[in-house]
Amino acid sequence: MGPNRETHFAFAAADHDACAGIHDAAVELGTESLHAPRLWPEYHEGYFAAFVRDPDGNNIEAVCHA
Repeated sequence: MGPNRETHFAFAAADHDACAGIHDAAVELGTESLHAPRLWPEYHEGYFAAFVRDPDGNNIEAVCHA
């Protein structure tokens, strides 16, 4: 069996502040910031998300669709 592949986990955040708070807390705990909280209009209007990489190499997303 080969090495684990990166998995993408997305968690819904209640609003933009919650999304940013999740990102900031994760970074404070030592995760790598992949993308700071921002709008991602290429996904759809109102898509606000932040991404970190956890210690196992997974891409963790906090997203708000408001």
